[in-house]
Amino acid sequence: MNESRTLQDKLFLIIKGLCMGAANKVPGVSGGIVAFVAGFYEEFIYSLQKINGKALKLLVNGRFKSFYRYINGSFLTLLIFGMLVSYFSISKVLDYFLEKKELFVWAAFFGMILGSIYYIGKDFGHWTKRTIPAALIGLAVGISISFLNPAKENDNLLFIFFCGIISVSGMTLPGLSGSFILILLGNYVLLLVDSVNALYDTFSEILIGDFSFTSNTERLRTLKILAVFTLGSATGLVTLSHILSYVLKHYKHITTAVILGFITGSLGVVWPWKKAVFKKDINGDILFDSNGKEIITNYERYLPHLDISETWWAFFFIIFGVSILLLLDWYGKNRKRTT
Repeated sequence: MNESRTLQDKLFLIIKGLCMGAANKVPGVSGGIVAFVAGFYEEFIYSLQKINGKALKLLVNGRFKSFYRYINGSFLTLLIFGMLVSYFSISKVLDYFLEKKELFVWAAFFGMILGSIYYIGKDFGHWTKRTIPAALIGLAVGISISFLNPAKENDNLLFIFFCGIISVSGMTLPGLSGSFILILLGNYVLLLVDSVNALYDTFSEILIGDFSFTSNTERLRTLKILAVFTLGSATGLVTLSHILSYVLKHYKHITTAVILGFITGSLGVVWPWKKAVFKKDINGDILFDSNGKEIITNYERYLPHLDISETWWAFFFIIFGVSILLLLDWYGKNRKRTT
């Protein structure tokens, strides 16, 4: 782990955090893929693993500098800062394009995942009797998750805590979309839309000296849900990182094979040509979230129609998505040559 980072390295870390945050919010896209492809996945996992008993002891004893160095604080701080900024900025831009140009956004993500499969697989020369079945298992699980039907919304705090643990899977497991899992659990809108908006509105009101939210029962309930969700996410992030660091250390090739299979299977989630299935009440009327948007529960996929120009534009964005990964690969190789 590199403690002496240049200004350029620090800027790129924040940008990577922005990309991870945006990816984590989009159903079907994994922030872990960003980490894997951008070349900092293992450092991310091992840094999180350092948040352990020894780190806690350093913190309790007031050895803050030692604690910061021990957990690779510079790396984690810049990366997490980028993720947080993303949730209130880039992700909102992404939400806009998903609403206005949904097909092209999904096409770009589809291309990026295709590119990530190439990126991860191109140097993987360890196909054996153990890694091939592992890849097939990952493929089967990825495909299965793609076609599961979502549950109903549940605001039970214990369940919210569990959702927090599950949601960070997208950061730690490349190919597994935490936001898509939240859709399957029925809590995507509650936790990644309503709760985030409630926090944003609360900060905005505090900045202008308005504390009326303290008497808003619904706002306080949503903020409590967000707090429990955040606690669950932090717990999951640290717990999963310990498990994954052990797995990467002892079963690296098998783990990479599973990830390759899983990412390939997850292509069904981001298939560009699909129609949204909206949540409805008992009368068959479409339900809306607090921002007036239809609540999407799943998607129906279909084959592209080659006789319309929109389809060919979508193909262009798939190629564009693949190109982004190829450029990252080129950039990584040039960085290695110059360092």
